[in-house]
Amino acid sequence: MIPEIREKFNSCFKQENFNKFINNIQKVIRRDIDFRICETPLFLDTKTTDSLINAANDIADQVKQIISDDFADIKIPEKYIVPNEGKHPLFLQIDFALTLGNSNDFLPQLIELQGFPSLYNFQAFIDQKIREYFEIPSGFRSYFNDLNYNSYIELLKTVMIGEHEPENVILLEINPKGQKTWIDFFLAEKQLGIKSICISDVMQRGNNLFYKKDNIEVPIERIYNRVIFDELETSPVKPSFNFYDDLNVEWLSHPNWFFKISKNILPMIRSKYSPQSIYLNELNEYPENLSEYVLKPLYSFAGSGVKIDITKELLDGISNKQNYILQKKVEYAPVIKTPDGYSKTEIRMMYLWKDKQILVNNLLRVSKGKMIGVDYNKNKTWVGANIVYHR
Repeated sequence: MIPEIREKFNSCFKQENFNKFINNIQKVIRRDIDFRICETPLFLDTKTTDSLINAANDIADQVKQIISDDFADIKIPEKYIVPNEGKHPLFLQIDFALTLGNSNDFLPQLIELQGFPSLYNFQAFIDQKIREYFEIPSGFRSYFNDLNYNSYIELLKTVMIGEHEPENVILLEINPKGQKTWIDFFLAEKQLGIKSICISDVMQRGNNLFYKKDNIEVPIERIYNRVIFDELETSPVKPSFNFYDDLNVEWLSHPNWFFKISKNILPMIRSKYSPQSIYLNELNEYPENLSEYVLKPLYSFAGSGVKIDITKELLDGISNKQNYILQKKVEYAPVIKTPDGYSKTEIRMMYLWKDKQILVNNLLRVSKGKMIGVDYNKNKTWVGANIVYHR
């Protein structure tokens, strides 16, 4: 992105140093990392950074307006509805592909939305570790809105713990230690004091929830929710409490927002930063150029069920068309020069949404495959997760 910085980083890169970097992270968490970390961060120039921030804020503003104006119209399957939803989620993720615009500038294009947490703790940690092992040019940072590591962690504490005691706030997940995102849960406990608790280890007494700490039942007042319901349906691990009761807890974020702010509202977004999306059941006829679209199920996660090569026959065979969208494909730009060709990127812009939406951090995903994701990048190097640095 900035040729002189890229050339210097690549020429100074040593595999032995990268291996030490990975080994040090694994030493801290006392286990292997469950996803691939890319060999490089991304260095953004000021023009592209401004474009990315403008794109993120444009989409965030539209999300805020949509859930205010069209709240009742955002449908989710009745079986997933949990009581006590609240006015908005506490977390918002906006994923952009970097493409080339008409004037050959990099243009962010919206790929996904999530009203759900991301790797808030890990992204702070990896920034520190990268700076230990690699030379990051002066003036480059990963945070937004003048945050640094200390102020960012304090903001996370304010948002997630509030006026509660940390022991009364839990991170809730299905078998936390078995999740690929375990490193983020481990760091949440280190940085914030929030314990990770499995859904099967929560006890319910009436409408109150508890977990055991040193053989003592501790009341749960807030739940940092990482449970995804599609995974819950297929998991052998089952909750020992009822999600659908009127529980005396605060949700961070409420489970309903996982479904509401997602692919579910992509067709409602109108922006130069958002490719066309269409609810499948609202089409009178299919677009002639189906090869230019991707099919996405509304209620799935981690790319499950996405079809990139679609035909009329495939669409005709879908009985529940109300649960799918067509989204116009985007052409990812070659962004990162690597020793064996260029990588393409997606950038997640990470918000906290307390009294207002605050852009706080980012997450980078780097790919050389047909799509972003592990299955499309097997046996490849200079791909995986990292972070974006900007001035």
